[in-house]
Amino acid sequence: MSPETSGEFITLARVVKTQGRRGEVAAEIHSNVPERFTEGMKLSALSPEGTRRELQVGELWPHKNWLVLKFAGVDSISDAEALVRCELQLPRSQRAQLESGWNYVSDLVGCKVLDHGQEIGRIENVQFGAGEAPLLIGVDGAGKKFDVPFAEAYLEGVDLAQKQVRMILPEGMLEINAPVTKEEQRQDVADQGGSRNKERPRRTLRSRR
Repeated sequence: MSPETSGEFITLARVVKTQGRRGEVAAEIHSNVPERFTEGMKLSALSPEGTRRELQVGELWPHKNWLVLKFAGVDSISDAEALVRCELQLPRSQRAQLESGWNYVSDLVGCKVLDHGQEIGRIENVQFGAGEAPLLIGVDGAGKKFDVPFAEAYLEGVDLAQKQVRMILPEGMLEINAPVTKEEQRQDVADQGGSRNKERPRRTLRSRR
């Protein structure tokens, strides 16, 4: 799995918080290419509001699950705070060549998901950090969302030319991973609000992976 895109750019990382007193930031990495980040490289920081600024990496080092970056000209905590939630991007033309079996998130978004040959929906997003494998966040024809692990154990193949991700999912996985609807939440509250002197069956809420 590798970077996602926004228009003509690819997102390599997202700034999650400030780190240190000299303007350092901690970033969540969205690339599995080990040598992708180097001292001196230039990145485009896209803010949640849609504004851009060019940055140059001065120093970098790993910290826990993040990459700490020190940019030239970003020298204080207040400077760093302006970068929180920014996407750190490169022009799409500069995206790295991937080894066989690897895919860009941008290429997966919009693909149909097939389970045992039957279309179950389209990919809207890819979520990292929820487990060992990224999650494909999809929506079916009725607008109902689902998520499935993009894991080799379930993957039959990816056909980017046909915009298809073919999977063999265990029975019941889609029901387990479906988000709880508002109606289910209301019903669960109603179940919990019953008489304490009367034994009632309890429905277990479905959880997201």
